[in-house]
Amino acid sequence: MNTSFSFKIYSNTDKLPEKWNELAINNIFLSREYLKVLDLSAPQNMICHYIGIFQNQELVGISLSQFLDLNKLESFGERDKCIKTSVRNFLFKKFSSHVLVIGNNMLTGQNAFSFLDTIDSAQALKTLKLACETLKKDYNSKGKKVHITTYKDFLETEIKKFSIPDFNGIFKFSTQPNMHFDIPENWKTEQDYSNALIKKYRDQYKRARKKADGILKRKMHLEDIIAYEDTIYELYHHVAKNAPFNTFFLAKNHFRIFKELLKDKFLFYGYFIDEKLIGFNTLIKNGKTMDTYFLGYDDTIQREKMLYLNMLYDMIEYSINKGFEEIIFARTALEIKSSIGAKPQKMYGLMEHSNPLINKNIAKLFEYLEPEVDWKERNPFK
Repeated sequence: MNTSFSFKIYSNTDKLPEKWNELAINNIFLSREYLKVLDLSAPQNMICHYIGIFQNQELVGISLSQFLDLNKLESFGERDKCIKTSVRNFLFKKFSSHVLVIGNNMLTGQNAFSFLDTIDSAQALKTLKLACETLKKDYNSKGKKVHITTYKDFLETEIKKFSIPDFNGIFKFSTQPNMHFDIPENWKTEQDYSNALIKKYRDQYKRARKKADGILKRKMHLEDIIAYEDTIYELYHHVAKNAPFNTFFLAKNHFRIFKELLKDKFLFYGYFIDEKLIGFNTLIKNGKTMDTYFLGYDDTIQREKMLYLNMLYDMIEYSINKGFEEIIFARTALEIKSSIGAKPQKMYGLMEHSNPLINKNIAKLFEYLEPEVDWKERNPFK
């Protein structure tokens, strides 16, 4: 290894180098402000560390790691109750309960690291791997033996950077796609979006909008988020626990802390019927990209009012009106996101298990840990 490269691991953002944000200029999810959100409101089963990569004592790379203790989870998700799900849950608890992620398990996309363009990325990745090994030794010494180490999420062009000897033999996997929505430059209003839809999906759009009659959508400020915190968490938790699979649940104060620290870059919209909060969604401004974040809703009203679909349309409307170039709709609900125009981007990661025998058969294990989702892509545009 090039001895001019070194690393330092930080346990909280107060200790980060002064120039940290200069390397996070293109990604808010590696910024000091966002990482502070994790410091103050990470999920209860998650420990975060921040890694600085140095060349000749100059900061040239930054990275995020998350340690997940799945033994602390109340549930992996309550929607799918079948034998295969039970086997998956057993395998996680028994053989894979301690997971070290280089990246962000709460988001979709390349939020693992940022390097200066001028450095040798292969040397930086070697150094990042050494930092990862150091973290594993540290957790092991505290009685928290790391079972699975994973690097996530990368596009095909990005995962190729790992094609160096240090990462040889590590299992490359593909997960659920990231649903990505490109906004054409000539779209200026929601009407432009609606006009671009073929009849079937324009009818869906009109039907959903009509169903939303009687719902008041309101931008919520910090004081509103604090006032409604209990209801917000109930709505979020209802959706989260009914997901097919979870590796964490947000802390109750997460949205409040997010708003306090990210201010106008974090958007929180509440949906009300007769002054009762029945749903919400959240968005994060990341340069010219709009990232969709967590949401929640009352399931009985959701079905009647097509609330989730209306939220997706609202996200598109806002992003068009404000001149964003793309929307990241992330994973889950692939078919409905496809029906509004989002396109799947294949995402990749790397994974290894600490047990050599299990690691040899990790491809089989992965089939249980990340079951393939059967869905049909839609093409709503003319």
